[in-house]
Amino acid sequence: MPATPQPRRPRRRATRVLAAAAGLATLGALAAALPASAGQSAGQDAAGAAGKKRTVDVQLLSFNDFHGNLQPPAGSSGQVTEKQPDGTEKKIDAGGAEYLATSLRTARKGNPYSVTAAAGDLIGASPLLSGLFHDEPTIEAMNKLDLDVTSVGNHEFDEGAKELARMQKGGCHPKDGCFEKGKKFKGADYPYLAANVTDEKTDKPVLKPYWVWKHKGVKVGFIGVTLEGTPDIVSADGVKGLKFHDEIETVNKYAKILDKQGVKSIVTLIHEGGAPASQSYNYDCDSPGAGDGISGPITTIAKGITPKVDALVTGHTHAAYVCTVPDPAGKPRMVTSASSFGKLYTDTTLTYDRKTKDIVRTSVKSAKSKNHVVSREQAKARDMTSLIQRWDKLAAPIADKPAGFISGDIPGRGATTPEAPLGDLIADAQLAHGKSLDPETDLALMNPGGIRSDLVHKASGSEGDGVVTYGEGFTVQPFSNTVNLVDLTGAQLITGLKQQVSGSNEASPKILQISDGLTYTLDMTKSGADRVVTDSIKLGGKAIDPATTYRVAMNSFLAGGGDGFAELGKGTKPLVGSDDLKAFNDYLTANSSADKPIAPPKADRITIVK
Repeated sequence: MPATPQPRRPRRRATRVLAAAAGLATLGALAAALPASAGQSAGQDAAGAAGKKRTVDVQLLSFNDFHGNLQPPAGSSGQVTEKQPDGTEKKIDAGGAEYLATSLRTARKGNPYSVTAAAGDLIGASPLLSGLFHDEPTIEAMNKLDLDVTSVGNHEFDEGAKELARMQKGGCHPKDGCFEKGKKFKGADYPYLAANVTDEKTDKPVLKPYWVWKHKGVKVGFIGVTLEGTPDIVSADGVKGLKFHDEIETVNKYAKILDKQGVKSIVTLIHEGGAPASQSYNYDCDSPGAGDGISGPITTIAKGITPKVDALVTGHTHAAYVCTVPDPAGKPRMVTSASSFGKLYTDTTLTYDRKTKDIVRTSVKSAKSKNHVVSREQAKARDMTSLIQRWDKLAAPIADKPAGFISGDIPGRGATTPEAPLGDLIADAQLAHGKSLDPETDLALMNPGGIRSDLVHKASGSEGDGVVTYGEGFTVQPFSNTVNLVDLTGAQLITGLKQQVSGSNEASPKILQISDGLTYTLDMTKSGADRVVTDSIKLGGKAIDPATTYRVAMNSFLAGGGDGFAELGKGTKPLVGSDDLKAFNDYLTANSSADKPIAPPKADRITIVK
C-alpha cells in the first residue's frame, strides 16, 4: 500500500507562527517574537512536566542539501555507498521526495517527541521540475513532509535576499508571476534561520537567527548559520548588500541568548561540512578515536563552538557522516551530515533532562545517532507523487524537448576523477559558443561546482535511450549563468590554474574543467600552487606564453572571480553571450544526432600525478 500522508501535527504548526522575518528591530524584539510556549504558558509547561520521568528522549530527524530533487536523482547522483560486513561496498539507489517523506513518517512512529530539521541548500541548483518554478515546488514539498526548521545554505542566496524572503513569506514571483491559475505561493511554514547573515546597512539579521521547538515542557533551541565564505561561491548579485559572519562567534553569541532565556538544550544547524575518511555512509567515523574519520572545516568549527550547544547538524560537502567530536570542554558531541538530494536522513536521540532542561551527553555513543538510506524499495508517499505529477504537467512542454544524443553515460557530478567527462563536454560547448561570438576565442574554463548531475544514457521518461532532453540539461546546469568572454594574459591564466589548488582552494581543490586543446599536469605529490606544473601548461601543444593575451570563455560566475578564482575575475574586454544552458543545448544539437550520438569524452586533458 502506498504511504498515506500524515495529518498535520498541531504541535508543529502552532510553533510556526515564529516564521522568519527580515529586519527585526532589536534582539529584544527577537525574544519577544518567541512566545513562552507553542500554545502553552510557562506555568502550564511546568505543570505538564509534573509527575513525569526526569528524562525524555527527543528524536531529531535531519537532512541537508536537498537541492530541489523532488524526483529521484539519476545515475550516480542518486546512489549511496554501503559498506558490507565482508568489507566490500554496495551501491544503493536512493532519494526522491516520495521516498524521503515515507522514510521520515515511518521514523516518527512511536516517537511522541520528534522534531525534523535541515542544514541548508534545500533549494538552489535544482533540477528543472523545481528550478523552472523558482523552487516553489520544493518549498511546498518541505511543508508537506513536516519540516520544522532549517538553516540557510549558500544556494538559498542564488537569487538574492529578496527572493529568499519570498520563499519564507510567500507571494508570486515578481517577474514570472503565479505559476498555477488561482493559486498564490504560500511560502515556507517552517522558519529559515540565518544567524550569521546581516544587512550591510542595518547590521541586523536578514532572517530569524534562532527558533525554539517546544512540546509538553521540553524545549530545544535551534541556531542556523551558513558558511562564512558564502560570498565566494555565490554570484555577486545574490549576496549584494549582505554580510556573512564567523560561524563560531555567531553561534556562541546566540547560544548565550538562548541560555539566558532558559533554553539549555541547543542544536546548531550549520551549512558547512567536512570530508569523511570513507565514501560509505555507514563507516565508523569514530575509528580509531572520536572524530578521527572526518576532516575539513567542520572539525575546526565543532571544536570551537560553545559547550552550550549539544549537537551539530551539518551540510554543504554532500558527505555522509555521524561523528563524535569533543566540544571545547572535552565533552562528546554529535556532528552529523546526511549526504545530499534526500538520499539519507539522520536519526539522532537527544536525551532531555527535565530538571536541568539540558541534553544529557556525558556518554554519547554512535548508536544514538545513525544515517539511514532513503530506499526506493519502500512505498511512495502519495501526496508527494501527486505534487510531482502536478508540477511535472506544467513543466513537461519544456522539459521533454530533445536537445541532443549521447552514446553512453557521461559522468559529471558523479565522476570519480578531478577531470569529469561531462566537464570536458561543457567546456567544449562554451568554447564553441565563445567562437560564435568572437572567432579569436582560444579556450574555455568551467567551474566543477556548476556541474550538478550526470548525463545518463538510459531514458528517464518516454524520450528513448540516449536522448538528452532540455530538462536533463537543466539539471546539469541550472544556474542561468551567461557565457562570458574576457582577455587574460598567459601569466593570469597560469595564476588562475594555480588557484585551483592554492589560497582558499588549497585544503579542498576545485579543479577547473577545460576545453579541448588545453593540457597540463597536476602533481598531487606536491603542495599548494606547485601542484600545477607551470611548464606543462600548453594550448594546442604550445606552451602558454605569460606575455601573450588569450581570449577565454567562462561562465559569469567564474568571470566574477567566484570559487576563489580571483585572477579570472581580472579579465578585460568583457563580452556577454547567451546563458550557459543554451550554449550547451546548442552544442548538443549541432554535434549529435540519433545516428551519430556524442561519445563520452575521455577526460584525458589533465595528467594527474599521485
